[in-house]
Amino acid sequence: MTEDHYATLGVTANAPLADIKKAFRQKASFYHPDRNDAPDAAQRFQAIQKAYEVLSDENARQVYDDNRRRNLLDDPLQSAREIWHSYASRIISAAGSH
Repeated sequence: MTEDHYATLGVTANAPLADIKKAFRQKASFYHPDRNDAPDAAQRFQAIQKAYEVLSDENARQVYDDNRRRNLLDDPLQSAREIWHSYASRIISAAGSH
């Protein structure tokens, strides 16, 4: 698995569509290449668009979730790294907002 669409949008795997849409709007607005001149803004914006494309479509999200579960079983060490990274990022982000 190369990308975690949930981590890209900063939502949990059980996030409702409304949360996914809200996260997409916030991240897309922030990383839009016309508004953000960071060298990786365009690449991050594309990843955000792709994540939303998959997670906002019920069928595509189901296929993606099935593959995520399969990958968790196929490569548990990599899955643990991704889970830990996502968790640590949320903790650091939450600590910074207080």
